[in-house]
Amino acid sequence: MTTTKTVLIVDDSRVSRMMARQYIAGLRADWIVEEAGTGEESLVKARHVAPDLILMDVNMPGMGGIAAAEQLRQEFPTVPISLLTANVQTATRERATAMGIGFVEKPITEARIAQLVATLEAA
Repeated sequence: MTTTKTVLIVDDSRVSRMMARQYIAGLRADWIVEEAGTGEESLVKARHVAPDLILMDVNMPGMGGIAAAEQLRQEFPTVPISLLTANVQTATRERATAMGIGFVEKPITEARIAQLVATLEAA
């Protein structure tokens, strides 16, 4: 049985994507990390790679992270999705919770990524 997982990182910040990729690679070098820079791109990429975990920025140009996460939740009802955001407003948290989506505050840290990776390893 293979334990290789695919993680889709969605963030308009190339630096944020690189940091998340680096942390995941440091924890699980065998995992596949895919990236998308927009909400729209995340929908196309997710359909192509069938991710095991989606990390989604909230504030992006075009389709925002919450709108993209709503669509991804409908198409991939069992895939864990976590919002990565500096937007810590109660309304954002409540909406994420209502959609069954996790919430991780930026800045992205190795410890926060490790928590997300651990949830997948337990699955």
